Amino acid sequence: MNKSELISAMAEKSGLTKADSKKALEAMMMTIADALKAGDRVSLVGFGTFCVSERAERTGINPSTKERITIPAKKVAKFKPGMELAESVE
Repeated sequence: MNKSELISAMAEKSGLTKADSKKALEAMMMTIADALKAGDRVSLVGFGTFCVSERAERTGINPSTKERITIPAKKVAKFKPGMELAESVE
């Protein structure tokens, strides 16, 4: 399912227009992104938790030259599904 299909499904289930569903989805995504940028966790009970994790610097190998390279540390977004979501997928 892509973004436009998700918007259509949201509009159908909620009774909102597609334009309103698009605004709601984009607002939710921006709000989650802003919270993660600020270092906060976002927990949606039953759905899951979004958080930021830090990856340490590590050594890797360039596959084309076989040369050792240093991969810098970075922050990554993670999602852990909630119990209800995990059970509904099974």
